[in-house]
Amino acid sequence: EFLHAQQARGMSHLHLDPDARTGLRALSERLRAGPPSAPAPAPGVAPAPGVAPAPGVAPAPSVAPAAPPRGARSLPPAADMADMADVADVASPRPPAPMPRLVIEGTTAADRLASLRRQAEAWAPALALGSLRKVMVFATGSPEAQIMFIGEAPGYEEERKREPFVGLAGQQLDKIIKAMGLARTDVYLSSIVKFRPVTANQTTNNRPPTSEEIAACLPLVREEIRIIRPQCIVALGGSAADGLLGPGGDIPSRRGLWHDFDGVAVRVTYHPSHLLRTTNDTQTKRMVWEDMLAVMERAGLPISEKQRGFFLPKT
Repeated sequence: EFLHAQQARGMSHLHLDPDARTGLRALSERLRAGPPSAPAPAPGVAPAPGVAPAPGVAPAPSVAPAAPPRGARSLPPAADMADMADVADVASPRPPAPMPRLVIEGTTAADRLASLRRQAEAWAPALALGSLRKVMVFATGSPEAQIMFIGEAPGYEEERKREPFVGLAGQQLDKIIKAMGLARTDVYLSSIVKFRPVTANQTTNNRPPTSEEIAACLPLVREEIRIIRPQCIVALGGSAADGLLGPGGDIPSRRGLWHDFDGVAVRVTYHPSHLLRTTNDTQTKRMVWEDMLAVMERAGLPISEKQRGFFLPKT
């Protein structure tokens, strides 16, 4: 279902990690090996087709098997049904289940966002995955914002306060927004996934969302963008960029350029958490700030000489 959904978005290639490759290879080897040897029939039990009949019993007329269609791949005919259960989706792929239809009510942007939020609380495509927690973290900021920031997924602090970007990375983002001459209430802050991803023995530990989790939440984000209608979107980090632009790129290859999502300009840059991990990396900070200057220009915000000179070498 996930592959069908990605194909509908126009994707033709998908990256497979080593675990996925190993699993597919093992499945292929099972198909080539064929079914296990059948045990001898118990006394008094009629033999299975292909077993010599008892004396005095006329054999059934032999029928030549029909030739398979050209290009078809045969499956072991006598494999145990339990063993073949995990092959069924490969042999006969099913079309993806349709996404629920969002019904947005209200006349103002604030009312329409409230309507979307109520539906996001019980968004079945995300909750049915079983890999996301149940607390929905929606968004915050101005419904009239010109600039929309989209991050990855809620973490421990975001889930606890039910607001995006309130942890250490959020504090770093607040500094960036302030340097732009704005406040959190002037922009719109959201996430590409609305629920915190589950991890083993989870306490405060977090993880990035998977492509499946991103695809499940993308209709909610798309509707947010339609309601806000920002001048531009800032995709913070690889997960947000993959959700808006599709997988296949990294931050260095995508930043410094303008991209498009449903007619809205998108700028990709490093996630604030990356800046926290590289506190002494002035070059990366300068690249993030260059992206913010481009965003400010796109949104028509004034830029002072002091702002342009941030992170430049002192003369």
